[in-house]
Amino acid sequence: MLSRVANSIYWMNRYIERADNYARFISVNFNLALDLPPNVPEQWEPLIVATADHFNFFEHYSEASRENVLHYMTFDIKNPNSIISCLYCARENARTIRESISKEMWEYVNQIYWKVKDKVEGSKNWEISRYQGFLEEIKSGSQLFYGIVDSTITRGEAWHFGQLGKLLERADKTTRFLDVKYFTLLPDVNEIGSPLDLLLWSAVLKSVSAYNMFRQQYKVVNPTHIVEFLILDKNFPRSVVHCLKEAQASLYDISGTSSDNGFSNPAEKKLSKLLSEVEFTEIDDILNTGLHQFLDNFQIKNNEVGETIFNTYFDLKPVS
Repeated sequence: MLSRVANSIYWMNRYIERADNYARFISVNFNLALDLPPNVPEQWEPLIVATADHFNFFEHYSEASRENVLHYMTFDIKNPNSIISCLYCARENARTIRESISKEMWEYVNQIYWKVKDKVEGSKNWEISRYQGFLEEIKSGSQLFYGIVDSTITRGEAWHFGQLGKLLERADKTTRFLDVKYFTLLPDVNEIGSPLDLLLWSAVLKSVSAYNMFRQQYKVVNPTHIVEFLILDKNFPRSVVHCLKEAQASLYDISGTSSDNGFSNPAEKKLSKLLSEVEFTEIDDILNTGLHQFLDNFQIKNNEVGETIFNTYFDLKPVS
């Protein structure tokens, strides 16, 4: 497969996953707004801090109000990670490789981009209920896209590069969902462990569609179990360990080698090393390190995996 085609498939899937996760980030606060006590104000700045968008945000906005953060994360083209920007990039990647993906994939990516583009004008005046409906469309749309991919693409290199993009992005964003909780301030330090604190933790679970599966496994909602479930659970499809394991399987399928034999290129080495570090970490290790410090360190290493994949497969130099 041409490195250009592989790169576009990788990023098309990664941008769709990013758009889905940004919709989920915003939904966290909408869900909280319905449940928070009247004396607790809404907080929107934690969303842009956890996603590392706050530096760019404050170059264009003076305050992190609900209206500003909503527009910035959804329809602001000055934000390279906004939903509209991600869908545009996904469409452009799909457009350049139409001959390498299924007709249904291209039509759907094209359709969802224009559907969102047509809603930009006048979106600043939307009521909360309309925003909520829009976010549900984005989340449902991304799931529909992955259903189309799984049912129309041969399980060859193209599919595996798409899996890589989706899973590395998902692992990163799962850690950032946990980080939203870190940056969300409680009214008082004594509120730690209170019903309000558990309400915030439950919102994190719901944001990644993990609440029902979590409750089937754990009878009591507490922060330790939530962190363990979202990072270390091997069976939940949005947990960090599960995403890395599936990404590793696709990476080895691309090269046609087996992980039992070590690694055959720098990308396999980097990803396998990160997976081993996380897989053999216990919840007590994470809490002793500090949750935010652990998440921050993982995000750096996960980005390094992405860079190594680029250098290994996409940044191919001509033979001299």
